[in-house]
Amino acid sequence: MKIGIIGIGILGNAVALRLLDLGYEVTVYNRTQGKTNEVGKKGAHVVSSPKIMAEKVEMIIIIVKDAKAVKEVSFGKNGIIEGKNSKLIVADMSTIDPVESKNIAKEFQQYQIEKLEIPVMGGPNVAITGKLVMMVSGSIDIFERCKEVFEKIANKVLFLGEQGVANSIKLAMNLQITMLALSLSEGITLVKKSNVDPKIFLEVLNSTYFKTGMSENKAFKMIEGNHDATFTLANLKKDITTMTNAAINLGIELPMISKAEEIYENAIKEGLGDLDYTGIIQHIKKINNML
Repeated sequence: MKIGIIGIGILGNAVALRLLDLGYEVTVYNRTQGKTNEVGKKGAHVVSSPKIMAEKVEMIIIIVKDAKAVKEVSFGKNGIIEGKNSKLIVADMSTIDPVESKNIAKEFQQYQIEKLEIPVMGGPNVAITGKLVMMVSGSIDIFERCKEVFEKIANKVLFLGEQGVANSIKLAMNLQITMLALSLSEGITLVKKSNVDPKIFLEVLNSTYFKTGMSENKAFKMIEGNHDATFTLANLKKDITTMTNAAINLGIELPMISKAEEIYENAIKEGLGDLDYTGIIQHIKKINNML
């Protein structure tokens, strides 16, 4: 299967490299073409528009910022629909509102293009080795046609049913990430202000069933002030806003994520957006005069 990837950011770059390493023919497009340099050197075909990509490949994986960007590359000028071929399948890895995802799928159907939503858990460090966790929604028949490729990208692929389900789960998962990053930041801050080594806190935490992958790994980097980004604070803030909008659309209240949105927004205003999302600890330190 010839594969196209639209959106060569941190994750898109890693997915492209993974598929290239496995011998797939990969075509890439990114609005800022300079970001395609690495994968281009590795053998990817770099094209100047989604339209040209859609003429050449059988599957397009979209990995862009938000629903607006998905619509632009799909239905805008020189978008996917202008170059579609009869074999084309679109698989959207972007994290977007479930309602938006359903609407985008319906619009693709008007052009006889099948779409799957395939959000993932895991950053570029695991994408490069094919160890993502992938959630898939859409047609089971189309999923079966794509499953072999998906299993090269992710070591666990979960088919969850109709359009919208995978993105609902993805938002719920990123809600967990948000809260864990904040709770670790506040826990570390509390014990440090109490003149206790935060590593003792982590040792106790990680001896209980309350431990997480974040507390066993990234938390130590948080203490050290190492915030090299696998998923930026700004990108998580974007997903938090998607969560709050989804809650409004569903008619429910999620008070903690609404508060988290405010906290992350303040952190971005302080210039922390390009840090890893765990860099939220720097904001917590700042408001406590601990920098």
